Amino acid sequence: MRVAIASLMMLLLAGCASKSVTDYDSGAVFGNYTSWAFADRRGDDSAFQSLDGSRVRAAVERELNRKAMNKVSAGEADLLVTWEVVEEERLESSGVGLGFGIGRGNFGWGLASAPPVREIQEGKLVVELVDAGTEKVVWRAASRRYLNEDQSPEHRRELIDEVVADMFSKYPPGLD
Repeated sequence: MRVAIASLMMLLLAGCASKSVTDYDSGAVFGNYTSWAFADRRGDDSAFQSLDGSRVRAAVERELNRKAMNKVSAGEADLLVTWEVVEEERLESSGVGLGFGIGRGNFGWGLASAPPVREIQEGKLVVELVDAGTEKVVWRAASRRYLNEDQSPEHRRELIDEVVADMFSKYPPGLD
């Protein structure tokens, strides 16, 4: 009975685990930041914004509004917001490997094959807040959940909303 209760508690705690990690400049005074703007995407070759880009921008804007921060032009902002979806490859095995062997006593021989492996492309969201005066990153959050091409548009929007909300639940730092 105790083992069952302990297992249930571990599952509940695992479900409450954060889906993002954050880092910040401990010397920054986050109370001084009252306004923000999206940073110009200088290195971006595309003149158009992607579907996920629109979803990320909307989620970030909603979360910063919840923090009572004012959206202003980039020239007037205390913080500049930048974000990117970092593509990562992951190998996933599915199925089972097969094998057989023969032997007798202390001697034997066997042959096995590994389970099938496939490569999966995923995207991890990274959001950074940059001090507009010093042009240094003062806060950074990265997701532990991934977007992949198999997800429906509605699932992608819900996932982005959830991940961005989790990220900004840790802003400003030190209020945990």
